[in-house]
Formats: sequence, structure tokens, C-alpha cells
Amino acid sequence: MASNELALVAHLMRRAGFGASRAEMDRLARRGYDAVVDDLVHPERFPDVEMDIIERYNHARPGQTDWIYRMVNTGRPLREKMALFFHHVFATANYKSDNPQASYFQLDMFRETCMTSVINVLTRLSKDPAMLFWLDNNENHREEINENYGRELLELFSMGVGNYTEADIKSASRAFTGWTFTTNVPGKIYPSRFVFRADDHDDGVKTFMGHTGRLNGEDIVEIISRQPATARFFARHLYTFFVADEPPVSSWNEIPPGNPAAIDTLVKAYMDSVGDLRHILRVLFTSDFFKNSLFLRVKSPAEMVVGVIKMLDDYKLPAPQFAHYGTEAGKMGQRLMNPNTVEGWITGSGWIDGGTLNNRVNFAVNEVSDPTKPAIQALALALAAHRRPVPPPDLVEGCLDFAGPLPVSHQTRAGLLRHAETQGSARPDPEELANRISDLLRLIVATREYQFG
Repeated sequence: MASNELALVAHLMRRAGFGASRAEMDRLARRGYDAVVDDLVHPERFPDVEMDIIERYNHARPGQTDWIYRMVNTGRPLREKMALFFHHVFATANYKSDNPQASYFQLDMFRETCMTSVINVLTRLSKDPAMLFWLDNNENHREEINENYGRELLELFSMGVGNYTEADIKSASRAFTGWTFTTNVPGKIYPSRFVFRADDHDDGVKTFMGHTGRLNGEDIVEIISRQPATARFFARHLYTFFVADEPPVSSWNEIPPGNPAAIDTLVKAYMDSVGDLRHILRVLFTSDFFKNSLFLRVKSPAEMVVGVIKMLDDYKLPAPQFAHYGTEAGKMGQRLMNPNTVEGWITGSGWIDGGTLNNRVNFAVNEVSDPTKPAIQALALALAAHRRPVPPPDLVEGCLDFAGPLPVSHQTRAGLLRHAETQGSARPDPEELANRISDLLRLIVATREYQFG
């Protein structure tokens, strides 16, 4: 049976990363929860993952497969999780891009800024070629204003409906005129880069949210980032992504948060630090509301795919068959680098329908059906080392501990025990134990409980 400290660290790694093998969880639990949080919010302490290896196997342009590999092998899990968070909140997609690699370079920008400030993130976002093209700011000219980015910056990326006026949108859009991008050569092979065209910028006096002057894009971002509405907007997003499933953004004006005190805590952390993300995340992960939120979120498809791979301690190095993992999350409803709405993905129960649930279960069952997976072999050897038969109740508890540690209902546990009892106690033989573990894991990953993380 897992200790409380280990269960809490496992919870932290599922939410602040993509899970961990049992060996990694044991190591982290010995360090202590607070020390693990401190490392997570300081990703610079750890080396970045080497990507040249996967790129040798995956000859296409960087995309889903590369990102899954990075999620599996990164020593900076929270940085990668924040890249996914921003990719969801600031949704852009490959299907509309002036440069095939723009979305991938945008992810690098999210990695670079995720432990800085909201001001920095929104400034870099406003200069990002993928976003500039996605919301047509390259068509926002001094003499012909395009309001797409100015509107979405306020509505979807920072404050939410009801916290600004149409006049604010117009002023913000004027401030971002002349913000565009270029590529190095025709054909879009190389990275796009931000360009400010002063001759196309409206440098006139503007009034935005009570501030008047010759405001530019940086001024707009700074004003937005200091608003209480922005603090609340990011607090709700962070709570939904890291703590517990909440209604979609479009309903936030009508539906209050499930835990108003938690949102107030995150708002205070934001306002006290002027949007310092490292500080806000530390407050979140060390809070009681986070520690008490075990299994209150449906795993996203990316979390499901990467979590299973990490649980099995597999693919530290790529193999030719690794490429198919890049599309697995898409089959479950989350095409990485191609969110399906301007608000990102519909999360929580939105991840589950008849088709996607079948894909989730089939993927996990197929992966655990191989008893030669490293973590299954390690558990089998540990159980065999006791040199005595392993009774069905111990085998069931060992597998639930391995898969989470995963709390299940009395009914689920009883079903697993009935199945294990049909085969009796397992001999202390590594091969037999590996097969028995794999057999039970097939049932466990198909349970309702395993869909939550």
C-alpha cells in the first residue's frame, strides 16, 4: 500500500507533469513533497531533453511525435505541462499557418516564458508569428485596422467578456498596427520572425481602459496584465487545468467557480506578484485545495498517452514504432498543435464520448498487454524476490498501487479480486508474475477510475 507522501507526490506529478514510473515516484517521495514542488518550478536546474535522437527517427517536420517524446523524457515536466496549458489557452493551429513549423516554435516560446510573468507571456504571444498570422494581425494596418487580435486578446487570452468596451478593442487594435512577421526566404522553410513596421503603426493618442497616450502594443499588454479581471481569468484557467474540472470558459460569467476560496487564493497570488507565474504555481501546488483534489479531473488524451508510457517506464530512447504515439491523442480528441476551437479543447467530460472512450481504453489495454515492459518486469522481480506465492489480494493491491496509486470503488476492487482468484496465488516466478500483472493491468486501465488523474 502506498504511503500518503507517495500518493501525494504521484498526484503532483500527474498534474504538474505527465505522471511517473513507480521507481521515479519512490525516489521523489524520499525527497519530500515541498522539495519536489521547488524543483518543478525551477526547471532550469535540470538538463533539457535531447531531441536530435527522435528527429533521426521522425524525418518529418517537428510535430506531434516530437512533442510526445519530449513529454515522456523531459527532466522539466512542469515546463512541458505549461506549454500544453498555454497551447490550450492561446489556441493556434497548424491548419492555418504561413509557416509549417510556426506552431512548434511557438511551443518553444511557451517553454521559455512559462516561469516568468503574464506580462512577458502576453508580450511574446503578441509578437509570435503563429499568433500574428492566426488572428490576422499581419493585416492590421495604420490605415486599415483589423480588430481580430485586439478583440481576442481581451476576450479569450486575458480578461473575458464583460471586462472591456468596444472602444477598448479599437484602441488595442490600433496599438498593434505594424506588428507583423517575415520569413527568411521564400518557401517558408526557416522560422518566421517578428517585425515591427513603424511606418505602418498608428502612433496617435489612444485611450485604453482609462489610460490615455500614444500607446503601443507593449503598453496595452502591461495595462491588461495589471487588471484584477486578468488575475481572475488566469486563476480560473489554472484551477481548471491543474486542480479540478470546471465548466468551459464561455459559461464563466453565468457559472461561478466550484471553489471560490481557491480562486481568491490564486487571484491574490497573482496580484501580489504582478502575475509572476513561478510564484502563482508554487502557491497552487502547495495549497490544501490542490492536495485534496486527487482524481477530480478527467485525464486529457495527452495525459492518458504519456501517462501510460511513463507508468510502464518505456521509450527512454525512441524506436521506429514510437511514431504512432503522435497520433494517439488525436484519436482520443486532442490533436496536438491543432486545437479544435478558438477556446482550445472542451475539457473534463468533453473528453469522453462513446468513440473517444473506446480509443482511450484500447490504447491503454494494448500498452499494458506486453509483460516485457520495463516497469512490469521490475514489479514482477520485486514480488518474486519474496520467494513465496503471491495471493490474489496482494496481487490486486500491488497492481492498483503500480497504476496510480489508484483508489477504486469497492465494486471495482471486488471485480478485480474475483478475476485474480480464478487463477489462484501466483508462484514467485518472474515470468508468471509479469503475465499475471499484465493481465490485471488490462482490467485496471479499462476502469472508470483510471480515466481520472
